[in-house]
Amino acid sequence: MVTWREARTTDEAAVALLDQYFSAREHGFPPEQGEYRRASPDPAQFAPPRGVFLLVEGENLSGEPADVGCGGIRRIEDGPRGGTRFELKHLWVQPHARRIGLGRALVVELERRARELGAAELVLDTNDSLAEAAALYRALGLTPIEPFNDNPNATAWLGKRLTDS
Repeated sequence: MVTWREARTTDEAAVALLDQYFSAREHGFPPEQGEYRRASPDPAQFAPPRGVFLLVEGENLSGEPADVGCGGIRRIEDGPRGGTRFELKHLWVQPHARRIGLGRALVVELERRARELGAAELVLDTNDSLAEAAALYRALGLTPIEPFNDNPNATAWLGKRLTDS
């Protein structure tokens, strides 16, 4: 069973996981795309009612309880079809905790919370080099959309309507 807890992006555990996320992105960023640019999350954007940031609770390599992942949602400008739009950000699961469904469960939970906060659409930006993440997002119903930001690290933008309006 997957469990998580809400955290501020400035909490010690969140900072540690975000640092792992940013470091992994820096090391895996395609050199032909230049240098990866870190963008530390604004804590106010990931606090209700504007958003939420979750830590995934699991086990470390020794089998002891530990935080093994994170991710958040934040409200952004409404989309071209109108309606409240939330963005999925900083989804990360430590390598030893992958391929057991934690990432999928986290996205599903963040989507549920976005709906509770009134989202009509969930969007994200990603990089084509993250093939496993893109496969997960597609499997969860996100499809290509027009770019909604100018993130220099992104090469793809995905979205999913959460309501019919």
